[in-house]
Amino acid sequence: MKNFKNILVITCLLLTCSCKKFLEEKPSGFLTPGSNLSSEKVARALANGAYQNLTGLVAGQNGSYGGNTWNLMEFMTGKANSDLGQTGFVSFQTLNYSSTSFYFDTWWQQMYLGIGAANLAIQKIPTITASDLSDAEKTNLLAEAHTLRALYYFYLVRMYGAVPEITVPAVDLNLQVARTPAKQIYDEVIIPDLLLAEKSTLPWRDPSGKVSMGAVKSILADVYLTYAGAAINGGAAAYTESAKRSLEVVTQGGYTLFPNYTDMINPANKNSGEFIFQVQFAAAVPATNPLTALTIPNYSGISKYSDEYGSVYPTPQFIASFPAGDKRVQEKQFFYTSYPSISNGATVTFPHPYIYKWFDQTAVTTTAKSDLNYTIYRLADVMLMYAEASNEAEGAPNPTAIDYVNEIRVRANLDPIGALSKDAFEQEVWSQRYFELCFENKMWFDIVRTRKVRNDITGTFDNFVGHKTVFGSTFTEKQLLFPIPKQETDVNPKLLPNNPGFN
Repeated sequence: MKNFKNILVITCLLLTCSCKKFLEEKPSGFLTPGSNLSSEKVARALANGAYQNLTGLVAGQNGSYGGNTWNLMEFMTGKANSDLGQTGFVSFQTLNYSSTSFYFDTWWQQMYLGIGAANLAIQKIPTITASDLSDAEKTNLLAEAHTLRALYYFYLVRMYGAVPEITVPAVDLNLQVARTPAKQIYDEVIIPDLLLAEKSTLPWRDPSGKVSMGAVKSILADVYLTYAGAAINGGAAAYTESAKRSLEVVTQGGYTLFPNYTDMINPANKNSGEFIFQVQFAAAVPATNPLTALTIPNYSGISKYSDEYGSVYPTPQFIASFPAGDKRVQEKQFFYTSYPSISNGATVTFPHPYIYKWFDQTAVTTTAKSDLNYTIYRLADVMLMYAEASNEAEGAPNPTAIDYVNEIRVRANLDPIGALSKDAFEQEVWSQRYFELCFENKMWFDIVRTRKVRNDITGTFDNFVGHKTVFGSTFTEKQLLFPIPKQETDVNPKLLPNNPGFN
């Protein structure tokens, strides 16, 4: 009976992974209790199953028109607004959200579903013996699963702090597990998983979108940078480890900054150039990228989409905070203010700028099915990680760190910087992360790990606690962690007490 249950699980993994380019091969039939489970295809299917919930980073929110997990981290920054009251954005602008508010439950569920699939792969792949599966291939499949489990947990601890540490598949229905401190999860799961993956022979980059060594090291660089920051206070050693991995990613080659920002919204460039690790989407339902429709101006009539959501757009104060002459804020770079009507070609001018980072022209004008991937890590992000981490580890910016910042500034048509003090350089790096990575779900995590918020009016960095957003709301310590969703605490009282300020 136990073996039959395992077969059913593996069957589900084989049949539910079609939203990834590298998972598009359809099974020729169904696995039965008599099927041969000792094969490379089964091992691959187990590893593939761990990728499935990466789409949870941009998953739709039940009960919310235009709601998406991606929205949460943008609403929280105070730099975003919405055309849709149904997204629940007002509760985040006013900071009156609770454990029953949108998004918290979906994030929690999606990350733990991903962890469950990774745990299954980590448990089962070592037991597969097959003539078509070498030890090196098995090691690399396990490296993918460990990397993905680390990534799911990385999101969880940054959002919720202490969470249940689950590293094996469930064996019964007793799922009441207490929370484990975030530092312990970093030390026992996230960092060990990534260090193990780092010892594999994964390719430096993978054009199909699977986990590569470049992705492993990029995630490690981010993990160590966060571990060094305010939530864990890992200190100089963690900054050094972050700088080491991020420098490897930049100097090893294989990744290059795109010459033009619009290269990032060309589907032909998926998994290439600047992109290190992406969630795979395709112009086929249900695998189409949801952010294209979500970021089109509401009821603008410029697209083939039946729903133009205007789900998230930048505040005017954030747009005005970009440096004078910054190319990123110019028309149809990161934002846009007009577009031809789909019905008559007349220019439609919007009441304010909207996000252009997921504008798939073919989807907007022809198919209503976006072929763009969703980027988790790209080279500019890692270059700025190195600049920040090395500055902290060495006590001053080194020439390489300055060069990396200048490469990003020059692409934005900004003058290069010269010698700066440690503190001035740190704030320059933070500012470039704000401008370069805006609306890529990076800013909120930067805010929480640094405990600093860039003030769009003054251009300086405020302390997190006490910062007043342009909506008149003030951050307190309560905002440093999200609430554990009530539907989780209802079925698992061991998750209580909830994070400070929440029931």
